[in-house]
Amino acid sequence: MKNSLLFAFFVLCFHSLTFAQAVWHDDFTKAHELAKQEKKLLLLNFTGSDWCGWCKKMKADVLLKKEFLEYAAKNVVLVDVDFPEYKEQTASVKKTNQTLKQKYGASGYPTFVLIDAGGTELGRHIGYSQGGPAKFIAMLDRFRQSASPTTK
Repeated sequence: MKNSLLFAFFVLCFHSLTFAQAVWHDDFTKAHELAKQEKKLLLLNFTGSDWCGWCKKMKADVLLKKEFLEYAAKNVVLVDVDFPEYKEQTASVKKTNQTLKQKYGASGYPTFVLIDAGGTELGRHIGYSQGGPAKFIAMLDRFRQSASPTTK
């Protein structure tokens, strides 16, 4: 029994290491630098993480799924542009998020905006995306087609 539990533990640990884990950044400046270094696009997620029901559903149904996280780790830098009611944020993050909201005209949640490292918008999706990770990934790939060859 003890060996079975130990084996199961190692299988779970190995399984979690078999794919690169994408990370959601809340600091746009750091995420932007990372995108430039890795020659990746940025996916901005305008969200109300602690109050927006559709944002929570999107996170559970798409954004935390293995298929999406594997795709994201290879193709984009993820940025949460969060407007929470209860979650604490630094003044700097609040200011940056407000600036991004104005720059990209995000008025509903969730809103996803794919941009290149220069800040050019390549595509956007407003609201919950039905169809799971596969459909959301296909949409992002269509947006990526308009990116310059150095940032695809």
